[in-house]
Amino acid sequence: MTTAEMLLRLGTGVGLGTVIGFERQYRARMAGLRTNALVAAGATLFVLLSAHGFSGASADPTRVAAQIVSGIGFLGAGVILREGLTVRGLNTAATLWCSAAVGALAGAGLYPAAVAGTAVVMAVNIALRPLGRVVDRRPATGRETPTSYTFLAVTKDDAEAHVRALLVQALARTDFALQSVTSTNTDTDGQVQVRAELSADQRDDKQMESAVSRLSMEPSVTSVRWQAEHSYSDQDSEN
Repeated sequence: MTTAEMLLRLGTGVGLGTVIGFERQYRARMAGLRTNALVAAGATLFVLLSAHGFSGASADPTRVAAQIVSGIGFLGAGVILREGLTVRGLNTAATLWCSAAVGALAGAGLYPAAVAGTAVVMAVNIALRPLGRVVDRRPATGRETPTSYTFLAVTKDDAEAHVRALLVQALARTDFALQSVTSTNTDTDGQVQVRAELSADQRDDKQMESAVSRLSMEPSVTSVRWQAEHSYSDQDSEN
């Protein structure tokens, strides 16, 4: 194999991994543009190594490539987090696994299969996302009506700006539309209540619980509470 062919395969792997990572970066996921590109590049390099880096009767070109699957499994486990009753990162871990597969295909010179794999991953992450929300919510609520949420967090006075920034960042990872963020003094000296008004096309308590869990782990936050208008139940979280 010529150097130009190797560079072409490496460039294809990095490019397709970047395409997959772009969607993850846009969704503000932990493993985004660079991570998926690097995973695809690494898989491509390992395949090139296994196929052209060894020679002799005892050489096994499939051995290095086979270890990519188990190696990416350890990397994917690092992006899976449990926040309260919610487990996050499973889809991101699966996407990393697919990026490695696309890189391996590019390293093997199977360009049509690598491009098709990239298209399938993008279609699953984008096109099936709305369908997944419908399937997940409809049995729980039995209706698809807009929902308003109120998010309340009590924090120390000197940490108000930091908590507001964390709140906006946490909500950016959800499908909620932020309507307003206000701060008011509480009856306790040195404490401020940060209030956020949110709206959603459909009720999604899982995403709200995830945002609450992130804020409740902040040391300066003394309490976090949320409630949904026309909800069946309200839930509180204290830190």
